[in-house]
Amino acid sequence: MVKVGIIGATGYAGNELVRLLMGHKEARIVWYGSRSYIDKRYADVYRNMFQIVDDVCKDDRMEELARTADVIFTATPQGFLAGVLTEEILRQTRIIDLSADYRIKDVSIYEAWYQIEHKSPQFIGEAVYGLCEINRDRVKGARLIANPGCYTTCSILTAYPLVKEGLIDTDTLIIDAKSGTSGAGRGAKLPNLFCEVNENMKAYGVASHRHTPEIEEQLSYAAKAAVTVNFTPHLVPMNRGILVTEYASLKRKADGSLPSYEEIKSIYDKYYENEKFVRVLERGLCPETKWVEGSNYVDIGFTVDERTGRVIMMGALDNLVKGAAGQAVQNMNLLFGFEESEGLELVPMFP
Repeated sequence: MVKVGIIGATGYAGNELVRLLMGHKEARIVWYGSRSYIDKRYADVYRNMFQIVDDVCKDDRMEELARTADVIFTATPQGFLAGVLTEEILRQTRIIDLSADYRIKDVSIYEAWYQIEHKSPQFIGEAVYGLCEINRDRVKGARLIANPGCYTTCSILTAYPLVKEGLIDTDTLIIDAKSGTSGAGRGAKLPNLFCEVNENMKAYGVASHRHTPEIEEQLSYAAKAAVTVNFTPHLVPMNRGILVTEYASLKRKADGSLPSYEEIKSIYDKYYENEKFVRVLERGLCPETKWVEGSNYVDIGFTVDERTGRVIMMGALDNLVKGAAGQAVQNMNLLFGFEESEGLELVPMFP
């Protein structure tokens, strides 16, 4: 059994990690780390774990945990892991970080967008961006995995095949994204109160959201050229889910015609037909958050708009599963040679 430690176990992503790992045949949680609830029973924080988890919450002493756990999940705010990570810790355990501390390779870009100093930039180079469908082979040998965020996972996977194959003009790429409120975390914040969110929908982080450089960096690798996008997130009154709608101009073929639906579909199938957790929908179907809720699936669909010469790409996922904890478990499975879907055979919940 792989011994697992979780720092940030009482946040939404941390609790989702606990839920998923309870059903994992090869993993055992040995540390429920939570600075806010030290010595409090985990099941008293999350009553869904009543008579399932008997442990109490511990602190976030990474040095001690590294001597105990085979892998540590850090579901913590930006800057935590970068502030405590050492070579000694990495020699003793593997780390899957759910924050953005090691996702962006240019430390100056990270510091500019996140407005904090990076305390351990020496580890950025070796960190592997843990988007399994793209970096599967690199994940397997990593000591440090930068687990992608929810907006970024959905945005990148939705556009990746067409960017990689050069079917779209990336200078025209616009990403319109919607998120449920759990994406903002469990902390008490005025914009996330029920009366602020209910019966409301709003854009935020317009032209300034900090997931933008992460999306641009990964799509730039795919395009082998710099990619700049307009990314606009919106908060919607639901608990879980990400829906992205992406627009880009198609590149015309030598004869001046647009790529057909069938040609574009064949590109998506080339990349995803053997991917367990990416479902490319049939023609005429649009992704919906309700059909992926509680699961590790990403649903992707697209429409060719011949009138404007654009393709409209759509993706949906559960922000707490494939957008956070599920992807982290998927990375753990790759690290330790388990079946990639172990602990993640989750049929989407409905209603």
